[in-house]
Amino acid sequence: MRILTLICLLSLEVFADFTTLSTKQVQEKIARGVVIIDVRRQDEVDKYGMIPSAHKLTFFDNKGNYNVQKWLNNLSGLIKTKDTPFILVCAYANRTKIIGRFLNAKTDYRHIFELGSGINNGWIDKGLSTTKALAGLKEPWWKF
Repeated sequence: MRILTLICLLSLEVFADFTTLSTKQVQEKIARGVVIIDVRRQDEVDKYGMIPSAHKLTFFDNKGNYNVQKWLNNLSGLIKTKDTPFILVCAYANRTKIIGRFLNAKTDYRHIFELGSGINNGWIDKGLSTTKALAGLKEPWWKF
């Protein structure tokens, strides 16, 4: 029985981890320097902005098309090792669930997170700022 328990515990370390985080948990990880990957399209970023310090790496285009190999190549430019944690962000956490589950099942990335409820319901609605600002103004769009 002890051997089976040990094997189960060790196997947890071998497989990737895809976890949904609360807004507070994301803020804590940002403070520790964890990379934020925003997978939304440019039109969504233009409308709602991005979490400060996030990197835009669009996965699906406006027709739902994607290029996995190109996206993974771009991701590897931001996430240098398979042990580097990162957080995926989209509008409502629908796309991040798809991408996160894919990364968990098909890649060697080990610490994959997502912002629960996405940027709209997990960040902006909490009163947190984005990089979006109205033309020439310094304040985030949501303060207007």
